[in-house]
Amino acid sequence: MHGLSRQSVPPRELVIAWMQPERAPDLPDPGCPVRHCHVPGEPMPLAAARNRAAEAASSDLLVFLDVDCIPSPGLVAAYTEAARTERGLFLGEVLYLPPGVTHPADLDRLGRVHPARPPLPTAGLRREPDAGQLWGLSFALPAEAWRAVGGMDEGYVGYGGEETDLAARLAETGLPTFWVAGARAYHQHHPVHVPPLQHFSAILANAARFHARHGRWCMTYWLGQFRAAGLIAWDETAPAIRLLRHPELPEIAAALRPDALFS
Repeated sequence: MHGLSRQSVPPRELVIAWMQPERAPDLPDPGCPVRHCHVPGEPMPLAAARNRAAEAASSDLLVFLDVDCIPSPGLVAAYTEAARTERGLFLGEVLYLPPGVTHPADLDRLGRVHPARPPLPTAGLRREPDAGQLWGLSFALPAEAWRAVGGMDEGYVGYGGEETDLAARLAETGLPTFWVAGARAYHQHHPVHVPPLQHFSAILANAARFHARHGRWCMTYWLGQFRAAGLIAWDETAPAIRLLRHPELPEIAAALRPDALFS
């Protein structure tokens, strides 16, 4: 919210979709009107939260920014100019910050490019042939394009897959994807699990949902990690995922048992 208050082009509004029971008190002023949407549901109703935020928004251009991302001062301006130039799905650069770094003077100096992301154009837009490059950290698109595909599929429950499914359905409508120069955001540091066993059941179920719709797998990097750990039998040509071993984590649903099939 401090980052939004420093924008060269202020946003029309900020819509916050809350998935936790209580709103945080004493929020800073982002320099624009703020609306709040509470989205109940467990675990992590990410698709529903983004849908409720989009429904509440009044602009013709929707800019999505994850709660752990700080926008650079030019983010709103860059996405706005992109939408004036082209009709498309717009992707911005995200730099990853070390622990404790939030001061504006340190963000560009200490932020690091994710190794899986391509270099961005130095100016303007660059067409991206793979809509699957969409990550939900920072992206924008016309509100009418979002509504045309019905937003995110709320059948994706918990973490993973809902963004890639959205990108695939947008691409099927003919909407092009672009990288946008200047729409930089900074991902604040938080611990991660490798492999992400805390999302094990959701990743398997959501990957299977994606495969049933699109005939191919998503989240293959994580599925490969689960396979390497001896938890699943799977490859990219397989019609289903077979569970070999249940991870001993309390966060994972006890209903998952060896030899379960996700297809």
